[in-house]
Amino acid sequence: MTTRRAFLAGSGATLAAAALAQPLAYRLLPEQVADRAWVIRGADTYIARDNGGAVANIALFATEAGAVLVDAGPSLRYGQALAKLARELTGEPVARVYLTHLHPDHTYGDAAFAPGTIAATPALAAELKREGPGFSDGMYRILGDWMRGTELHMPGHAVTAERETLGGRSFRLLALSGHSASDLAVLDERTGTLVAGDLVFHDRAPTTPHADLPKWRAALDTLKGLSHRRVVPGHGPLDPTPAAAIDQTRDWLDWLEGALTAAVRDGLDMVDAGLMPIPDRFARLKVARYELQRSVAHLYPALEAREWPRVDGR
Repeated sequence: MTTRRAFLAGSGATLAAAALAQPLAYRLLPEQVADRAWVIRGADTYIARDNGGAVANIALFATEAGAVLVDAGPSLRYGQALAKLARELTGEPVARVYLTHLHPDHTYGDAAFAPGTIAATPALAAELKREGPGFSDGMYRILGDWMRGTELHMPGHAVTAERETLGGRSFRLLALSGHSASDLAVLDERTGTLVAGDLVFHDRAPTTPHADLPKWRAALDTLKGLSHRRVVPGHGPLDPTPAAAIDQTRDWLDWLEGALTAAVRDGLDMVDAGLMPIPDRFARLKVARYELQRSVAHLYPALEAREWPRVDGR
């Protein structure tokens, strides 16, 4: 006789097996933000198996020469879905993929594209060659089968000019740094749409694993001085204004550095620093506590070295 518990256990195993048998698939929902321009939003959280690593925003522009992407997502599977969507929206294949920086949620989808279509600054290309294998190991550990078949493609097109025109559409290319050692921002001059990569976050706390805060502030000053109408941040919703997301990002960075410096001077250890109060004005920022704690790990050692005297007097 089959007991109720055995029946439920067997049903659960069957359902779990059926769920695991389903092919993994990304659901890309394009949001039109300007003339022949779309954003595919990432989840406002951290990279995890339940989101397939699809946490970064991707911008897509239609040109007469083909679709132009800014960033490519986290995996081969994502890049393939992106290529399919680009053809559905524009009627053309992807002609160019601009990579904004080295972080894998923005780059590893380039595995779906020919190297000649992938564009990056020489500095970023060097970073990807150096850091790519380590990032790949981490992404496979976190995401498992989402990453199946993903091999990062090295960019075949060097971004060395300040402007490129593809199929009648001109893009201003700004080689900056701060969020990482090499950040690229892309301004679609037709619509005034600024794709800022991870130099700008909106209603989502910024990440700092490779941050240089003074250079990041300088980059934000450069972006704020552009003649643009709206901002596509690396993470978070579109900013329909020129400056709100830029100002919010800078506000967080200023608070973060000041708060962590004060914590070091007060002798707080890293655990206590990660538990410090976050100002109410940042209440709307997603994963703020998580990113504060990560930033403590990223930034605290250098702040301690700067603020505390050496015992040997050097």
